Amino acid sequence: MSKLFSPISLRDVTFENRIVISPMCQYSAQDGTANDWHVVNLGHMALSGPGLAIFEATAVSPEGRITDRDLGLYSDENEAGMARVVAFIRTYARAKIGVQLAHAGRKASTMPPWDGGGAATGEHRYPTVAPSALAYEGYDVPHALDDAGLEKIRRDFVLATERCERLGIDTIELHFAHGYLGHQFLSPLSNVREDAYGGSLENRMRFPLELFDAVRAVWPERKPLGVRISASDWVQGGWDLAQSITFAHELKARGCDFIDVSSGGLSPEQKIAVGPGYQVPFAKSIREASGIATMAVGAITDPQQAEAIVANGEADFVALARGFIREPRWVWDAADALGAEAFVPNQYARGRKTRVR
Repeated sequence: MSKLFSPISLRDVTFENRIVISPMCQYSAQDGTANDWHVVNLGHMALSGPGLAIFEATAVSPEGRITDRDLGLYSDENEAGMARVVAFIRTYARAKIGVQLAHAGRKASTMPPWDGGGAATGEHRYPTVAPSALAYEGYDVPHALDDAGLEKIRRDFVLATERCERLGIDTIELHFAHGYLGHQFLSPLSNVREDAYGGSLENRMRFPLELFDAVRAVWPERKPLGVRISASDWVQGGWDLAQSITFAHELKARGCDFIDVSSGGLSPEQKIAVGPGYQVPFAKSIREASGIATMAVGAITDPQQAEAIVANGEADFVALARGFIREPRWVWDAADALGAEAFVPNQYARGRKTRVR
């Protein structure tokens, strides 16, 4: 029996398989609000039967968006827009639904990649904040957060979490990876504060852990809460696997249910040896050291590769991004390759080789 297609439960939520649609920024929202593109994009990927479909990085405030076209969950209009996407998936698919709550910190106020990326200009530009007044290369210098700024961000995460519950979301992932705000606090390369939030590892973990605690306090006990981290900055003297394992222990003690293990994104000086499943060893190490469930992501494209990751105990879930962009019915192909079954909407049954469940 395929391990990739076996169910797994976190708290009171059961995922019918271990396949995850990874959060993928679409840079297509209007004032943070999802539209037809988001319904079609996430909705049609969910139709192939993954266990979990996660909304792209969803900003908890306007200034927390990577670009001014990012998805958000800080207004009633944002909530209503996301509700349309949720309703489609609930009606036509079986995937559980997740939201990746995010704040971009010093990597906010940028342009979408097809508009050149880099720091935003003109009407697209807005002030940025970060642990320290250190700019990401080529970006605006952020304002160092004071106590009031920290409290506002905690509150923004709480309010967005409450919106997730009203929407009936199954799980939340806090985005502390890829050089965004949570990661900026964790890494000594971006956090040079001299107060209780900087310096030692304990201090650098403090604010991300406070965000987690604030969200866990209002997120229903029956629902899982996870965190995406960058396990390494891939820069000498930066955040690394050993610190990630310590962070994982702290998260687990606070009621974290899974860690989505990525890497990089904090510094342009990173040197990454990219290859098939290149981040899987990080997920395996964190899982073995902390006992927490992990999600492997990054250059996972082949069904047998994904099966082996789960079967060998390297991770509990596998998350795909480009794989779903290239083949929105990737789950069906994996089921065929592994002799398993996958959900098929009745409308698509005649186009599917295996039987409808």
